Amino acid sequence: MSRGRERVAYLRPNLFLLQPNPVLYCDEVMRVLIVEDEKKMAASLKRGLQEEGYVVDLAYDGDEGWHRATERDYDVIVLDIALPARDGIELCRDLRRQGIKTPILMLTARDTVDVKVQALDSGADDYLTKPFAFAELLARLRALQRRSQYDLTLQLQAADLILDPISRRVTRGGRDIALTPKEFALLECLLRNKNRVLSRTILAESAWGESFDALTNVIDVYINYLRNKIDRDFEPKLIQTVRGVGYVLRDETS
Repeated sequence: MSRGRERVAYLRPNLFLLQPNPVLYCDEVMRVLIVEDEKKMAASLKRGLQEEGYVVDLAYDGDEGWHRATERDYDVIVLDIALPARDGIELCRDLRRQGIKTPILMLTARDTVDVKVQALDSGADDYLTKPFAFAELLARLRALQRRSQYDLTLQLQAADLILDPISRRVTRGGRDIALTPKEFALLECLLRNKNRVLSRTILAESAWGESFDALTNVIDVYINYLRNKIDRDFEPKLIQTVRGVGYVLRDETS
């Protein structure tokens, strides 16, 4: 885990220790889907990306990849060509036919022009030949993220609260608000779903991924952090609790 991030060390259900290490900036947080049938490689990629601050989900065949990619939004999909059930070329075509515009980085063990052309023609945005250096994978993911700003270029706003996904800047009433990466991810999730009640599980997955322990009350703690920063000194109060369900960011102006 890199310096400058808040660390959460879980002890046992319902108890956790917060080790505050406040920051005055927000790291870029990306959610990546890796569709790779070689489980050791998939686990290695997931571990490496998580150490770089990414939130990572895994799928081990084309059908599982289809279900994951169509059930939630990802910033990038890393897709192996040689997959069981539905190969990467077919899956990529199916996702594009479905209208899913998520950038796709195709992995291939065959370094031939025909395979590369086939991958790109199926709708992939880039390809990487195995074996590859992890640093190159990271660089390509960053490049794909820069290209995919069709959705992220719009600022998110509720009342006088503004979140800019590109600059990672948050302001309310014209005042800059410093958030940690997890706080930023939670607020972005709330703003993208404003006036919609979100469960603690959905909010947790937006910041911690599927490895989140639902038995802790860490979401309530982080929501309290957010309230102290964006609501305490402002009107109207935006983040509201829906008892027994979760939280909602109310925007009466929309």
